Amino acid sequence: MSEGQQRPAFGLSFDPRALTDLLQAPSGIRDLTLAYLQEVVNAERFGLRLTGDLEGYRKLFVDARKDWRVVYGVSPAPEASAHSREIHVVAIRPRAGNDVYDEVGRRLGMARRPLSARTHAARSRSPQLTTGGPVQRPAPLPSAMPGLPRPAQSPSQLRTR
Repeated sequence: MSEGQQRPAFGLSFDPRALTDLLQAPSGIRDLTLAYLQEVVNAERFGLRLTGDLEGYRKLFVDARKDWRVVYGVSPAPEASAHSREIHVVAIRPRAGNDVYDEVGRRLGMARRPLSARTHAARSRSPQLTTGGPVQRPAPLPSAMPGLPRPAQSPSQLRTR
């Protein structure tokens, strides 16, 4: 490390399949991914948090069209490491058809397709739809009850005889 360079904030590790993803990506995507990962390791860039089943992981948009994603997690580094935490890259894949998230789920050993918090909420049943008993009818307005004063009528409602 030369003078003027800062020490990285995190270590870096890859799932072996993520390295294969990186090597199979187009060269422009590969270069951008490596540059962005360097910024993540130096704590200059942070990916957006994932929700739902992939909570605890983050995603980076690699290209301007946001077609490619890097999914990574921050985890404790091995004892022999010079860093206390490391960036662990799980996948580098196209987003199309949620391919990257499906692959991350498989690599993490999830038996089913990972769901986002939004998807989970959309599939859950609203508590307002469940009824515990008979529906109460609204009480009549006080003006409709006999013996109580009625609201004033507008001139168009008055009938002349």
